[in-house]
Amino acid sequence: MGTETDWVYRVFEPHGSEGWRPYGNDPERWAGAISATDSSQGAQYAVALVVADLMTEWKMRGLPRAKHVRVFLWRGEEGDEADADIIVEVRPDIHAA
Repeated sequence: MGTETDWVYRVFEPHGSEGWRPYGNDPERWAGAISATDSSQGAQYAVALVVADLMTEWKMRGLPRAKHVRVFLWRGEEGDEADADIIVEVRPDIHAA
């Protein structure tokens, strides 16, 4: 059978001219690790879980649309933003009615 890989993630939000900062009032809530099958889809699966969790929280809080965030994913341990294996940016739909 396959082996598993630990993927470490952190979610960031825009912070004006200063760039990006850890997301939310409790940044540690949006940082952690996910174990996924060591396959070509393992990283995509891990980042999809984080995005789904974000979307669920926003819906439960009654937010009308997604917030602007970036999800960074690293294999094994967190590194610099430039070293991320995957970066997914979620943007609100500015044309929503």
